[in-house]
Amino acid sequence: MSDQDSILELILKDEANITEKQKKIITAAIEAFSEKGFAATSTSEIAKKAGVAEGTIFRHYKTKKDLLLALLAPMVSTFIAPLVIKDFDKVLNVSHNSFEDLLRAIVKNRLEFLQKNYTLLKILIQEIPFHDDLRETFKEQIALKVFSRLQEFVEMYKNKGEIIDIPTFSAVRLAITSIFGYFIARYIMLPEAKWNEEEEIERTIQFILYGLTPRN
Repeated sequence: MSDQDSILELILKDEANITEKQKKIITAAIEAFSEKGFAATSTSEIAKKAGVAEGTIFRHYKTKKDLLLALLAPMVSTFIAPLVIKDFDKVLNVSHNSFEDLLRAIVKNRLEFLQKNYTLLKILIQEIPFHDDLRETFKEQIALKVFSRLQEFVEMYKNKGEIIDIPTFSAVRLAITSIFGYFIARYIMLPEAKWNEEEEIERTIQFILYGLTPRN
């Protein structure tokens, strides 16, 4: 698994488990779901984008939802989860002098990962609230593992006196929701707004720091 490949590139390289027509369908479905959302996209649109007959889609996937879940559920468990954990570990396995240094490294790392996999992650974020099975897969394969690692670091910085004495779970939740709330606003909700990314990231970091670091 190359660090330079996006998740979609890795999936399409999986020659043993995917046909050329399926690759076209997957690529077209991801593009269509990203542009219009799952509910507003028809299988006929996907077929047109893929250059295949609509019946070809149904030979591989019984319904449109089956297509979505066939795309996202295995992607989460087989490709996204290992890549997220491995990529995240590159940040967490480095010694950071302070909680602020750790925050900056996490934001930079997640920004690079999001930009490389923007289209697929946009669909995942849009559809997770509406599909219980997808949400459970994401929680088990990614969220709980990332949360567990971050709790270890929060405990360490609490013991150093760099984070206020609040429940560790709450500190991790507040930090994660602030960081990913920025990414969702920037790239999904308001991508057309005039963003100064460097300034907004700095404000996000300072917001977390002033809320979680003790006052003298």
